[in-house]
Amino acid sequence: MIQLTRLNHVPLVLNSDLIEHMEVTPDTVVTLTSGQKFVVLESAEEVLDRIIQFRRSIVAGAAECPLRHQDHRHLITTASDFDESNG
Repeated sequence: MIQLTRLNHVPLVLNSDLIEHMEVTPDTVVTLTSGQKFVVLESAEEVLDRIIQFRRSIVAGAAECPLRHQDHRHLITTASDFDESNG
């Protein structure tokens, strides 16, 4: 999700995965896959920078996943392991 600002200075939070395209007319018009359009104060370049920053934060968070550092040897990993554990 990224935060943008409507022309009337009201904050707007958008799911950046739903952005279909942007136009600069000279205002920045963000069009979603649903066809809904938003005119925002930010430039198209600023919107792209926020999308990139948001996606980088997701990737960085995944790299720090606590499950990556735990011992998973006790987990059942295959169907044969499941059969053996059930006797």
